[in-house]
Formats: sequence, C-alpha cells, structure tokens
Amino acid sequence: MTDTFLLIFAALIVGASKGGLASAAAIAVPMLALFMNPVKAAATLLPVYIVTDWIGVWLYRRDFSARNIWILTPSILFGVAIATVITPYTPEPALLIFTGLIGVWYCGRAWLGRASTEKTEARVAPGIFWGTLTGIASFITHSGAPPSQAYLLPQKLGKLEFAGTIAISFAVGNLVKLPAYYAIGQLDGLNWGLIAGLALAGIIGTIGGRALTKVLPEHTYVRMIQVMLLILSVILLARGGAQIIA
Repeated sequence: MTDTFLLIFAALIVGASKGGLASAAAIAVPMLALFMNPVKAAATLLPVYIVTDWIGVWLYRRDFSARNIWILTPSILFGVAIATVITPYTPEPALLIFTGLIGVWYCGRAWLGRASTEKTEARVAPGIFWGTLTGIASFITHSGAPPSQAYLLPQKLGKLEFAGTIAISFAVGNLVKLPAYYAIGQLDGLNWGLIAGLALAGIIGTIGGRALTKVLPEHTYVRMIQVMLLILSVILLARGGAQIIA
C-alpha cells in the first residue's frame, strides 16, 4: 500500500514539474529508489514523463524562449546519445554524485555569491555544455534539472517563459529516451496497466503545477526551485556515497 502511494505521489510530482515547478520531478526517482531498483524506477516513470511533457508543451505553447530551445534541445539529445553508450559501463554511484555536485554548486553560487542585477545572455557555448550535461543526467536518473537551471536561471527569464523553455526542451529529450531505454533493456517487464494509472495522476499534477506557477510571486518561485534543487542534490550525493561505502 505504501509503495503504491509513493508511486502515485511520484507521478503527481512529475506532473507538477511539467506544469512549471521544474525541479520537483527530479526528486521522484530517488524517492522510488527507497523501495525499488533505481533503473526500474526511472523506466517506470519515463512514460509518465513523456505524457506530462506534452501536456506541459500545450500549456506553455505561447511562453518560451525560442533561442534557448534551439540551443538546449540539440545539446540534450547529444547528452542522451552519450548516456546511452556510457550508462551500461559507468558505476551508478559516480553518476549520482556527479549530478548532485552540479546542483550543490549552483545553489552555493546563487546564495553565497554576489547578487547580480544583470541578465546573462543565452550564449551557445554554455548552452551546449549545460545542455549536454542535462541530457546525460536526465537519461540516467531523470535529474536533468540542476544543469539546465544552472544555464537558464542566470538569464532571469520570466517564470512562465522559464517553465515553457524547460517543458519544451525536456519533452523532446524524454521522447528520444524511449527508444534509447528500449535498446538497453530498461523497458522489459513493466506493468503497463499501472503506468497508465500513473500517467493519469501525472496529468492531474501538471494542471496543479501550472496553477501554482501562475500565482506564486517571482521571488518565491525562484527560491522554491533553488530549495528543491538543493534537496534533490543532497539526496543524490547521499545515495551515491552510501552505495560507495556499502
């Protein structure tokens, strides 16, 4: 019963992230990994990500940064291609720690660094770098939020424009992950009836996330993203460290 509740809650979190609370979804896989294999957890949630991705695309079809999408999307796809090759040969603890360090680094820079009132431009080279890391981290643990936000948040986009850019970029990246996961056997043996129910929960979460994004003040919205990002990153570091020690 507890396992089913956590699965539904994870699907709601994924949906809320696609509705605008961008960091929330990356907490879902670590939460499910408390009672199931992390790879199985990622595979179980991937169809939920895909369904809610395209709901998010529709919700934010008028709110996005076209330049950022043109920079990020090919970079994310490149990262997915790299991850498809390296995942079977890379120890999971190393991947979890790498992803967690990105999030801790960003939060430390945002909270401890000198505040800047200037906007960072959407530059190609940083976008390719962070987009590639996003694709790799997203493929492995559905934790692409830290690198993508490290690139986007300094640009100080409006909250709807930020959410729309994330939604569209990740929709393409997650769709491409489906054949990649199939190729390395991560979709074998899934309970598709259960996944259909989780997808419905994800859709409900998407609508709720959109509503929260619209009413939250800008400062509160950004701080919520940063706090969720830090929590996620600490979870990933703890899991990676525990696996190394074990």
